[in-house]
Amino acid sequence: IKGWALIAGKPLYTLTHHKKAVRSLVAHPTEFSFMSGAADNMKKWATRDGTFIKNFGGHKAVINALALNEDGVLASCADNGTMQMWDYNSGYCFQKQETIVQPGSLDAEAGFYAATFDKSGSRLLTCEADKTIKIWKEDDEATEETYPIDMEGWRNYCLAPKRR
Repeated sequence: IKGWALIAGKPLYTLTHHKKAVRSLVAHPTEFSFMSGAADNMKKWATRDGTFIKNFGGHKAVINALALNEDGVLASCADNGTMQMWDYNSGYCFQKQETIVQPGSLDAEAGFYAATFDKSGSRLLTCEADKTIKIWKEDDEATEETYPIDMEGWRNYCLAPKRR
């Protein structure tokens, strides 16, 4: 990953922390930070100087697409058809799901190529390997009972002392 000074036309920094090829980048809409996605994991960076902030681990596939809305919801979409939703600030994965290929497609075509949130930030648009564009929306009938949060997992991940 290279950070550029566009006016000067020179690179500011080169980030070489990923072990595998980077497939996706997404900038935060209001903060000076961005995410990169690759086969090894996702990483959060400071835009100004390229300082590494945090690893987002646990998505066990090649990340082809990242999308981020103003509410701090990060969607990571992989080449195996899995999609995960993350809290951008804490790095906690609060939802996991898989896409459904259209009838007549092979199961191997369950993969994402691109993703973005619409202007409202509540709908995710994806471009997929089964030759479809899908629009994912929030579940209007979702409750804490239908989509329980693993509070113990959240506490362990978000509130545990950080290892250096």
